Amino acid sequence: MSFGLSKSDANRYKEYLRSEIEAASMYKILAQFETDPEKSEIFEQLSQSEIKHAQHWSEKLGNTTTDVTLQTSTPKLIYIRMVCSLFGPKKILPWLARIEAKEIGAYVHEVEGQELLEEEKNHARILSKMALENPDNQQIREVWHTHRSGGSVRAAVLGINDGLVSNFCLMMGVAGGTTTSGNLDFVILAGVAALVAGSLSMATGEYISVRSQKDIYEHQIDIERAELEEWPEEEEEELVLIYRAKGIEESQAKVIASALMADPNRALDTMAREELGLNPQDLGSPWLAAISSLLAFALGALIPIIPILFSSGNISIILSAIFSSLALFIVGGIVSVASGKNIFVGAARMLLAGTLAATFTYGVGYLLGISIL
Repeated sequence: MSFGLSKSDANRYKEYLRSEIEAASMYKILAQFETDPEKSEIFEQLSQSEIKHAQHWSEKLGNTTTDVTLQTSTPKLIYIRMVCSLFGPKKILPWLARIEAKEIGAYVHEVEGQELLEEEKNHARILSKMALENPDNQQIREVWHTHRSGGSVRAAVLGINDGLVSNFCLMMGVAGGTTTSGNLDFVILAGVAALVAGSLSMATGEYISVRSQKDIYEHQIDIERAELEEWPEEEEEELVLIYRAKGIEESQAKVIASALMADPNRALDTMAREELGLNPQDLGSPWLAAISSLLAFALGALIPIIPILFSSGNISIILSAIFSSLALFIVGGIVSVASGKNIFVGAARMLLAGTLAATFTYGVGYLLGISIL
């Protein structure tokens, strides 16, 4: 099967073959779930391209047939199919972009993979473009700054507000439904359960969001790194054009570009900043974002619970509503300050919206409680 190949070469080619078949299968799944006909066709073309790459490695291994059978039931493909069915292919794109970046890195120094290298780069560019077209990823650049500046304060306050409003409304709804029994245990149980579930949900969502956004930029940086290694002269010319676009004379731009290319790390840092608008030092931590989101939501959700824990009877529900309303007013004011709006208008708006929502859920709970209990 692999006559004439060393054991290390054969194993490496087999891994390339496995990777290409897996990629072709993944693109096939995306094509099936993509509702946009144009994007679906792009995924189909990418799948066919990966099949050709798989055939290339099958031929290098000396296989008598280069027919490629796509995979369907590996754990990774089952996971991708599940995510696509729930959220659509757009959630998978950052991950696929990272996979393509790894293949580029592998083929850069692979003699037998040079004819595939340019196609893999095109695949990576296509995926990056599609990922960045996703509205969920349009604000990627701003995300990094929210973890370093005042934006992080605003994000924390909004997390507290989410926990406060959702748990305030939930507990008022349960209180309305159990008002005839006077049993506050259900209210406390509902509040604590909502705090735990909501905090974990927010943390999970924040981790996935920031991780996906970070993957896109790490993928772009990987591409730049590979291009700097493979085509240093072309990349130096690109740096010259970048500095000329800033109004620097051509001769001086060439001197700057040459000095940067002498240090690969500086060159990569500059290309990331100028082409991607990204400071590599500002990449946010998914774990930090997740923990911050969890703590912020939990803090907000805890506010309606505290008065009920330290009081009894209907007065505890009233105190919970008062504490929560006061917290809504304060949070609304802080959000207004962070947004540059009138503090009292923002505070009053938040208070009105939150209390109306809580009143509505209390009424719904009361009506359901009468009919059920």
